[in-house]
Parts: sequence; C-alpha cells; structure tokens
Amino acid sequence: MDIPTYTPKEAPVPEGVVVVERASTPQELGPKLNRTAADVVRFLMQQGEMVTATQSLSDDMIELFAAEIGAEIRLVDPGEEQEVELQKLLLLDEEVDEETYESWPTRPPVITVMGHVDHGKTKLLDRIRNANVVAGEAGGITQHIGAYQTEKDGRPITFIDTPGHEAFTAMRARGAEATDIVVLVVAADDGVMPQTIEALNHAKAAGVPIVVAINKIDRENADPNRVMQQLSEQGLVPEEWGGDTIMVPVSALQGEGIDDLLENLLVVAELEDLRAPVEGRARGVVLESNLDIGRGPVATVLVQRGTLKVGDPVVAGASWGRVRALIDDRGNQVREAGPSTPVQVLGLSEVAQAGDSFVTAPDEKTASRVAETREHWQRLATLGREAHAMSGGAKLEDIFKQIQAGETATLNLILKADVVGSLEALTEALRKLERDDVKLSFVHRGVGGITQYDVQLASASNATIIGFNVRPDRKAREMAEVENVEIRTYEIIYQVLEDIENAMLGLLAPEYEEVVTGEAEVREVFRVPRVGAVAGCYVTNGVITRGSKVRFLREGTVIWKGTISSLRRFKDDVREVAAGFECGVGLSDFQDLKQGDIIETYEEREIPRA
Repeated sequence: MDIPTYTPKEAPVPEGVVVVERASTPQELGPKLNRTAADVVRFLMQQGEMVTATQSLSDDMIELFAAEIGAEIRLVDPGEEQEVELQKLLLLDEEVDEETYESWPTRPPVITVMGHVDHGKTKLLDRIRNANVVAGEAGGITQHIGAYQTEKDGRPITFIDTPGHEAFTAMRARGAEATDIVVLVVAADDGVMPQTIEALNHAKAAGVPIVVAINKIDRENADPNRVMQQLSEQGLVPEEWGGDTIMVPVSALQGEGIDDLLENLLVVAELEDLRAPVEGRARGVVLESNLDIGRGPVATVLVQRGTLKVGDPVVAGASWGRVRALIDDRGNQVREAGPSTPVQVLGLSEVAQAGDSFVTAPDEKTASRVAETREHWQRLATLGREAHAMSGGAKLEDIFKQIQAGETATLNLILKADVVGSLEALTEALRKLERDDVKLSFVHRGVGGITQYDVQLASASNATIIGFNVRPDRKAREMAEVENVEIRTYEIIYQVLEDIENAMLGLLAPEYEEVVTGEAEVREVFRVPRVGAVAGCYVTNGVITRGSKVRFLREGTVIWKGTISSLRRFKDDVREVAAGFECGVGLSDFQDLKQGDIIETYEEREIPRA
C-alpha cells in the first residue's frame, strides 16, 4: 500500500509551550497542535509507525511529530495537566517576591532528627520534650514520624522525628523535604555508620543546614574526635577545624549538652532568616495519617504558612473536609495553628497520603471538586498498575524454582499496614530488593485490616498478602484457606525484608504457623476494684484458654499483645471456655477495653519446609 506523503497543513503552530499528556492518542494530540488526528497518523505512517487514531503514542512519537511542525511541547504524566488547573482553582499560583518575604514575621525552625538506628535519636528527642515514646515501639525502632514542639528561651522549636531503621528511607526523605535544619545524630562510640551516610545524603539533597549531635559521650569508649574525623571525610568539617559545620557533644541519657544544642539550632535558624505569613489561608504538608476508631481519618500536618483554624474547609491530596478539631503535640485541642506548628487534623473524608500537600480551600465546594478530581486520576493510575500486576505471579516458595528454571520470576504482593507512613516505607524497602531475575509487583496497597476483598484480589492475581501491624478477620482467614492464599503478618519491618529476600535466594527457613485457637467479642467492660478492667465476652469461635497468647484487635488492627491472666465463668475460675458461652477475661497488662473489640487467642507451631 502506498503511504501518502505527509504535508503539514497551513495552520498556525501554537505559541509557547504546549502541555501534552504522555500516552496521548492522535485524536488528543492533533487538536492541541492545531492539526487533525489524520495529520498525526499520516506522518507516523510515513515514519514506519503503523498507528490508529485511538492508539496511545509513545513519547518519541509525540516529540517527533511536534518537532516536524515546529511546536514546543512539555510531556507530563496523566493527571499532571489537571493538577496545574487544580492549583489555579485553589488560588495557589501566586508568586512571592523578595520584598513580600521580608515583610513576613519570623517563624519557628522545623528540625528533623536523623541518624543511624540505635544512635539515640528518639532518646534525644525524649530528653528535649521530656516525654517517653521509646517503650511502645516494636523492636525499639520508631515506626512512625511524630512532630513535637519545645521552647528555648521563650522561642519555639519544632522537631520532626524520623524512624531509625534503614527501611524507612521514604519517611526520612519526606522529613528532610519538610525541614529547615537537620540534626544528624552520631554515637560517639560507634562512629559513622551506613545509615548515617544515608541520612547525610538526604539532608544534602534537601539543601538544608546540618548540625551534628555527637551523642553518648558518657560511654567509656566514646571518641568524639574520631567521629569528627569520619564526618570530615564525608564533607562535614567541624567549626573547630576551620569548617562550617556545628558539632555539639551531647549525652541524651545524662542530659548533657542539650541546652547547647538548642542554642546552636536557634543561631542557625536566625542566620537562615525563616519567615512565613501568619495571615491568610493555611498550607503545609501531611507528615502522617491513619484511620482512628471513633475519630475517623486523622492526619498529622505541619503548617508551613498561614493559619489553620477549626471550621476551615481543607483539601489534602485526594481527601477533603471541614476541620472538626485540631490537636497539638501534647494532646490538647486548639482553635488554630500557625506556621511551623504540627497538629493533628480531624474531619477529613478519608486517610490522606503522607507527603501530600494540604491547603485551606476557598470553600467546601472547591475542596470537594479538587479532591474528587485527584481521586479520579489516582484510581485510573491504580487500575493500570493492577491490570499490569495481574499478568503473572508467584508465591514465596515458587520464586527459587522459577530462578532455577532460568525464568524471570515475579512475586505479586498485596501490602496492608496500620498507617500510610509504614505502607510507603515498606514499599520503598521492598523495591530495593528487586534483582534482574526477580521482580516485585504490588497488586494493591492499603491501610487497615486484611479483608475478604484483599483475599479475593490475591486469589485472582496469584499474590501473597503481607500485613504490617494488621491482622485478617475470621472471614478473611477462612476464605484464604479455601482459596489457598498465603497471608503473612509482621510487626517489625526488617522481618518482612528478611523473608522476601530469603525467598528470592531460595533460603526460606522453617516457619512458624500461627493457629488461631479462639475468638471472643467484648460485649461489656466491668471495672473491678484492685483488679482493673475485665472484659465480659462472648466466645464466637474455638476455645479461649487461660494463659494462652492473645491479640487484641480493633477494626482488624492489632493494638495490644499479651496473655490472658484470668478467665471466669460466673464466679468460678475456669481453665477454658468454648464457643457459644460467655466469660470474663482479664488481660495481663491492658486496660483500654472497649465494647465490640475482638480478643483472639493463638499458638505458634513450627512447620519445617519440604
């Protein structure tokens, strides 16, 4: 067939840069460049590319046609063009000149604490804000970003605590982007470690000043000079040695050097001349978010400019709502929050994504429209990823067999976690495990307990379900057995990474199978003098046994683990209670009992691999 020679029409070329979405069709591309779809198809056929008017075009094809007619284009991801329009709708396209900036009042500095795991970041913050957050963290590692405010000489300072484990790279990067100054914590006895360098690289990429806290100087083998030498090799030369990096020796345990550190941070903040407008609509960034039973979606946000007030219509990514309540870092309700202030926001329509920007909208109608448009584009992107993921898959045990057969193995995963930050961190950590012969594909990722929907999706896409700090409900477990879907639950992130990595290497060790032995629903809560809270329960499944291991679930999320300390039927102590009977349950050291909660007993059995 003879292909007619392409001749550009005598139509004007659009002036300026034309925004074109990737994967546009000739029908979409032509009119944007003042041409018809037939013009695009004819030209590409002449170049040897057989396309139709409704076929998605590659970046090269789009750029080739634009170059042919002399048009200047900018390729954007699907939805990005709409995002520019949404920014205009929210009135966020105004520019700030230097003169305007100088007229703004100074604001508190936002400090991010980084460093190697176990070098004392949380203990340092603990000492600064005089509260203990170490005890409740699984494995002694901070699992979620928290933001706190303290004062030095009447001047407020905001701290962001980033998790210590290297798996939380995504969180650490996000923390650096929202910060003014980074405090790099290095233990005086350990010195510079791989995660120290990783944190340092994030701080450098963010382009913010770095202040080093040389911690644990109270240890016998502490050697601050060695630490300074190691940091000098990484480009951080201390002021004492003629450099420009402030290094402060501290002991978080003893409280030494804390005042000196805070004073130096305020000096650096003053040099940075940090300013923000207090008046006007608030905007900032979502640090963390989760679904709280009783309170709904809760987002921890850092206000970066303007003042956020109770009653304001807000939009955060694809979620929106009217601010129902603001809670500060001490747990107190406040009416408003100004620049550099971290607060929890209640009233959003759904769980926001950590790292999303948030802004006070002109009105609720605008907030709703912006959020719904973003959600539409996110859903389209997710559907595209899921459709791609369902093309193949393997269980953990199948990976090594595929590698031995010379195939490129693909492990499909469904990730569920208790909060968005953990979900992002887990995803980023798992992506790093990919190899040439083993690929990971995330069929679905979400916040909350493991449900029947997750099991159905896993069955259809041949995926393994990974739960982090969440559990499957009884119906999901039963369906998983019928559908032969593998569910693995974890509380510490590096155990997830070890299992997946071992699967990739074909080194899966014998595993422990958790067998749920009983399940009971809390119907009433009784307060007994000198004993505390006792749960009046109805056993719905299996047998509840005194002394057995127990998990306490609220909406599928694990909120406590321990043992059953007492079990009674009426006034009698009993060893076990079967399904269909009522009983009184006392837990070893947990008092936050609520009606409707689920008590799940279990035992662990070792299963050697064949």
